[in-house]
Amino acid sequence: MSYYIDTLTKKIGFFTAILAIALALLIGYDAMMRYLFSEGSIALQEVEWHLFDIVFLFGLSYALKHDKHVRVDILFTNFSKETKAIIQIVSMLFLLIPFSLFFLNGAFDLTMQSYLQNDVSPDPGGLPYRFVIKGVMFLAFVLLVLQAISEIIKAYAKIKSKKRFYTVLGAIFLFIGFSSLDLPFLIDPLWLMFLLTLLLLLTGFQVAFVFAGVALFFALISDELGLNVLAMLPSRVYGIMQNVTLMAVPLFILMGLILEKSRMAEDLLLSMGKLFGGIRGGLAISVVVVGAILAASTGIVGASVVMMSLIALPLMLKHNYSPELATGAISASGTLGQIIPPSIVLIVLGDQMHLSVGDLFKAAVVPGLLLIVLYILYILIFAYFNKEVAPAIPQDEPYGKILRDAIRVITPPLILIGAVLGSIFMGIASPTESAAIGVIGAFILAIYQKRFNFELVRYASIETVKLTAMIFMILIGATAFSLIFNELGGQDMAMEFFANDMGSAWSFILISMLVIFLLGFFIDFIEIAFVVVPILVPIMHTLGIDPVWFAILIALNLQASFLTPPFGFALFYLKGAAGDKVTTGQIYKGVVPFIGLQIVALLIIVLFPNLIYIFGK
Repeated sequence: MSYYIDTLTKKIGFFTAILAIALALLIGYDAMMRYLFSEGSIALQEVEWHLFDIVFLFGLSYALKHDKHVRVDILFTNFSKETKAIIQIVSMLFLLIPFSLFFLNGAFDLTMQSYLQNDVSPDPGGLPYRFVIKGVMFLAFVLLVLQAISEIIKAYAKIKSKKRFYTVLGAIFLFIGFSSLDLPFLIDPLWLMFLLTLLLLLTGFQVAFVFAGVALFFALISDELGLNVLAMLPSRVYGIMQNVTLMAVPLFILMGLILEKSRMAEDLLLSMGKLFGGIRGGLAISVVVVGAILAASTGIVGASVVMMSLIALPLMLKHNYSPELATGAISASGTLGQIIPPSIVLIVLGDQMHLSVGDLFKAAVVPGLLLIVLYILYILIFAYFNKEVAPAIPQDEPYGKILRDAIRVITPPLILIGAVLGSIFMGIASPTESAAIGVIGAFILAIYQKRFNFELVRYASIETVKLTAMIFMILIGATAFSLIFNELGGQDMAMEFFANDMGSAWSFILISMLVIFLLGFFIDFIEIAFVVVPILVPIMHTLGIDPVWFAILIALNLQASFLTPPFGFALFYLKGAAGDKVTTGQIYKGVVPFIGLQIVALLIIVLFPNLIYIFGK
């Protein structure tokens, strides 16, 4: 059974990967037809978001098959195979499957209602038969349940001590049975919800499934709520499916993966290393410069950190660089994609805070440049006073030739960056349209460099499906979590605390930034953006805070979450790619100064808010 389910999921994954490429080409074609020939089609635009829906919905089961649904794995990594298998089974049985079955019931009702009402597009020239795309939502969760069953079968086969497994299972049933008794809560259910969520996250359960499962659990056991609170969840998800802004997420991911696979980063690192290597700290500076270019062209933190770890770290260690400085520079530079446009974080924040993504992109340019300058200044000063940590590298080639080679390598990605971001900044195209043009541009670059092949397309499209599905499953889980959180009075409690107890906008900013910074030690930016940010937005409006400025502060803060031990994802990426070349302790020591520089950049933007508007409002 597991084999047949996995085979089906694999075929659906390949199908969605093809649709991801088709989505980029279709949006690119539509944008060019409208801007060059004033030819537009409502039906074509609706086909685009339908393709987007199929990609992320059908990708949910494919991402599960490949274990791509993110988890906080610092403890999970050290567990035995048997313990990991038990956690996987518990996650499927008690979190994912119950939530999916509940969701399927609502999705079926939504689809049937659409069919019986002959639901069609409200726009002239739009597509008929809206029940079909709503039915995709139902089918996607059927596939997700099937894949969960397959994961249970595979995990069960890895368990040797069945007695231990059934003991755990019995304890969980006892806990659920006890929780379902009509007993008064000794602690506020809101705090219990957070504690259970935190416990499950730290144990290594998948983040998206924790949010979804905990939400369903508290809807069931709370007398105040009931399952009716989550009845509108399929409609909420359908709203996500129609969100044109979020369509930019898979497109920018696809663009970045194409550039990664075409070895652009490798060429940049080698050229920049030669260009700056003649000065103390030059290799570290080249890592910062390349990290900035990768951030502006890919925006994918994991890809940037891994690539630079594989290419730059051995080179830096070979030339007697301090492991701490080398790992700190790579980790910090690899996370610049969180703040430098086109940042996935900014797209998500724009959606969650109901702001223009173009405005956020423009506002993030100066903070991004500020971080780059701070990193380079720190490296230069540190290397000047500590001559042995970052020695200069003698150059054999004439500097003129090195400079010409660097210009030749850097020009193509800069042209692509200029085309993508320039079209957004000048208002020529939306972020989604610019992302599609960026995908086509990335393909053209790969062809120009004679690195375009089937393997590149296959890798980029399949990884896009996995990453996109992971992000949107967290969004679905976070949506359910937020519904229950608000019904339990969480938002009212937060409003009362900040409006009455704190009393001022500056107190709110200080506390909210501190909370986000501390949460960044434990959970990923996606969870913070989807769960915490919606709580803060109404308070921000009540206190009259500039929303774009506040969003940039959050983005700068979220960037630090990738670096803060013990759960900073950039640190995992680096350690995984570096292997035994550096120790975890060296990585932790190396990132501390760069975390401090990020806090300095945050304080500068707090004290001088007009800096974000240098490129216009």
